[in-house]
Amino acid sequence: MKIYTKTGDKGTTSLVYGSRVPKNDVLVEAYGTCDEANSVIGYALSHLNGEFFEGKDALLSAFHQIQTTLFHVGAELATPAGKEVKWKLEEGEIQKLEQWIDLWDTSLPDLTNFILPGGHPAGAAFHVARTVVRRAERISVGAGQHVSPLVLAYLNRLSDLLFVAARFVNMKLGQKEIGLHQS
Repeated sequence: MKIYTKTGDKGTTSLVYGSRVPKNDVLVEAYGTCDEANSVIGYALSHLNGEFFEGKDALLSAFHQIQTTLFHVGAELATPAGKEVKWKLEEGEIQKLEQWIDLWDTSLPDLTNFILPGGHPAGAAFHVARTVVRRAERISVGAGQHVSPLVLAYLNRLSDLLFVAARFVNMKLGQKEIGLHQS
């Protein structure tokens, strides 16, 4: 299979089932931003190579599932209105995110103020992924009724999980959180 198709040279791309839309279509923006978030998550995980901490294997397993689901969320966003979604997000995927949030959050110190993104490169990259997922959520809201409420809920909860994951990784790797100083 060739990487280049030459079909997008005039500023259009195909949705699932082959309908052509401009590359700046809101659905293309939405699923493209999910792809970007997935890449940043992979980048964050790459910073954990060679790091060892309790819970790392479970975190990697969780994010493997999340990356797979996020890929399918993008496919759902790329399906035109009125067409059957080949892979549909289910409520259970949101519940998994909530379980991981609760699990990792229980080991973290309570937040007493806002924190600045940063810390270990993996933690910092999870913060970047969080902001990209928030953008995917905003763009998806802009797509209106075409987007499933479950997709919006998933993206919302995923950004929460990425915040907790950044804090969790930073704590496990000995990185102190820096609070926002009020002036």
